[in-house]
Amino acid sequence: MMDRIYLINSWPFLLGKIRGIIDELQGKALKVFEAEQFGCPQRAQRMNTAFTPFLHQRNGNAARSLTSLTSDDNLWACLHTSFAWLLKACGSRLTEKLLEGAPTEDTLVQMEKLADLEEESESWDNSEAEEEEKAPVLPEGAEGQELTKCPTDFSLHLDCGNWQPRKLSVFKSLRHMRQVLGAPSFRMLAWHVLMGNQVIWKSRDADLVQSAFEILRTMLPVGCVRIIPYSNQYEEAYRCNFLGLSPHVQIPSHVLSSEFAVVVEVHTATRSSLHPVGCEDDQSLSKYEFVVTSGSPVAADRVGPTILNKMEAALTNQNLSVDVVDQCLVCLKEEWMNKVKVLFKFTKVDSRPKEDTQKLLSILGASEEDNVKLLKFWMTGLSKTYKSHLMSTVRSPTASAS
Repeated sequence: MMDRIYLINSWPFLLGKIRGIIDELQGKALKVFEAEQFGCPQRAQRMNTAFTPFLHQRNGNAARSLTSLTSDDNLWACLHTSFAWLLKACGSRLTEKLLEGAPTEDTLVQMEKLADLEEESESWDNSEAEEEEKAPVLPEGAEGQELTKCPTDFSLHLDCGNWQPRKLSVFKSLRHMRQVLGAPSFRMLAWHVLMGNQVIWKSRDADLVQSAFEILRTMLPVGCVRIIPYSNQYEEAYRCNFLGLSPHVQIPSHVLSSEFAVVVEVHTATRSSLHPVGCEDDQSLSKYEFVVTSGSPVAADRVGPTILNKMEAALTNQNLSVDVVDQCLVCLKEEWMNKVKVLFKFTKVDSRPKEDTQKLLSILGASEEDNVKLLKFWMTGLSKTYKSHLMSTVRSPTASAS
């Protein structure tokens, strides 16, 4: 075997099976001995009559072969079969199982959201059942009137219900979006996304806005994403950090001049040459031009958060496929979420002084201003399960005693 640990774990299995083979051989030999003892009690005479010239002798007595001792002509074939089965059975006795370890923060947040939806649906079902019990009996004409109202109410629920991504994906990936918007505009947009600022897209094409949000949300932890995919009125930043608007919606002036918001306006291109249709992925975007504006544009010489720089390095590396870039982004998010957990416990749970916090940020490699802002924003995406676990650990008697 190649694995010593697996061999050690398999030792009881091997020992038991080999012990069974030995017991079987001894049992056969014992039967032969008893039969010979009953027929011919003289041991020396028995051994001399069973002398085989190809075996060595000990103490002047000839050793007997195993087939002679067990009186089994097929003994060697049976032993070979047993040993071959033993090797095969030991190799396939244990199978490796992939253990993913503790769930990630994104998984915990998704589980919490699913539990909240289930509780909400149960409460709605209970309230509807109570209303049906309390509902008065309607006259014959009123029932028909209520039925005529149902289709309009149902259609409203379809429009305002859970937003599901469309099958049409206008933006294919972050790399594709960067190619379409251009490197400076994409960097500005990505900076605002990572900092938690409000990202507003204005377009007539709802599919375009939805596909953009599906791509941009991959840069953030699940708990930091709040999307209103398409609205006919402006929504405040505390309600959503991704907002899709139709072109005629007026954005308040304080939002347009704010450093905490970025607006992407999608216009119909005057010339199709703005985005050449050399690739099939860009065919749906050849009719658009994109204008990215913000009250606080990101300077070209600004260092920016570390995760943004690493992400851009992966996007510009043409040797990396889109799938590999996605996995790089997952690893980067996990790395920085671990830093967020350390900072949360250090500041919120342990209540350390500001000087110690600065030292911690230097150790984490996140002492720059943009990195600190990113950590504080991502802290809002921590799951309730993780926060409550930390609080309960601190308040437990064993923790306080230690």
